Amino acid sequence: MNFISSRKLKFYTKEALKIFNITLIAFGLIIAIILIKYKPMYEVKISGKGVGYIDCKEDINKMIEEDIVNYKGKNIDKVELTQKPECELKLVEKTREDSKNEILVAMQKEVEITYKYYEIKKGNNVLEKVDSFENAERLINELKEANNEDISLTIQEQITKNVNEIETNTVEVAKENIAQKLEIEKGIANVNGIKISTAPITGKISSRYGAISNIRSSAHTGLDISAPRGTPIKAVADGTVVFASQKGSYGNLVKLDHGNGVESWYAHTSKMYVKKGQEVKAGDTIATVGSTGNSTGPHLHLEIRINGIHVNPQKYIYNK
Repeated sequence: MNFISSRKLKFYTKEALKIFNITLIAFGLIIAIILIKYKPMYEVKISGKGVGYIDCKEDINKMIEEDIVNYKGKNIDKVELTQKPECELKLVEKTREDSKNEILVAMQKEVEITYKYYEIKKGNNVLEKVDSFENAERLINELKEANNEDISLTIQEQITKNVNEIETNTVEVAKENIAQKLEIEKGIANVNGIKISTAPITGKISSRYGAISNIRSSAHTGLDISAPRGTPIKAVADGTVVFASQKGSYGNLVKLDHGNGVESWYAHTSKMYVKKGQEVKAGDTIATVGSTGNSTGPHLHLEIRINGIHVNPQKYIYNK
């Protein structure tokens, strides 16, 4: 067996070290070149799709905590991410900047929001909705004090993911609306001192006050209640007939003056059973449902006016 001499072994070792050093220097040069042109960043992916880059992986957790989970807004109870972002370390060109805004927008598209509000009820009837339990308690206490009686109202928390279900009011507005509804339950609604106790017809509301439609030149000035043609229309309160004739887009129109500047208008009628100057009592039949004037089908267009200015009829009737 031939053995490598000590001199040859030293030579081979020296050559090996030389090759290693050259390789190390070359590797260092490659790393240096890479670091000159590239830098490490985290690519953020949601459901496997890249949505942007960030410098620090912890930035994602911070964004989720501050901008998603702890997001505050009206009626918001809880905010959750349905798809959590994933981060993958990559080398990218040094000119690339972080894209936190784009990542945040992408995360917001994966958000599921749960909303909370509070119903104020009498029995099974929902009278109003408010934002907080504290507001609901305050409202009920104020109503009890104002009426000097124990009103049997309850508070029920509601949770929903459908923001369109939420139509809450301020305490002041809710208080006024509930007071009106409680009066109507007693058979009395006060319009500028005039007591309204009778609904003109029973039917389905087909267009509300203030509604916008391509069949009208402006917002709806009254309330439309659909009913079969010929349905009797009753006077909502005692009053005097001040108009009973055809009037443009209103068709056959009856106007009643109830005093104190309060009038009720009944439009699109098929027949009118009263004449100008006639006195009527609440509940008297004054006309029948029709579709005269600017109308798309049989219904009653009801207006309540105070000193010539139309107001929302549902403040006084049809508001249960």
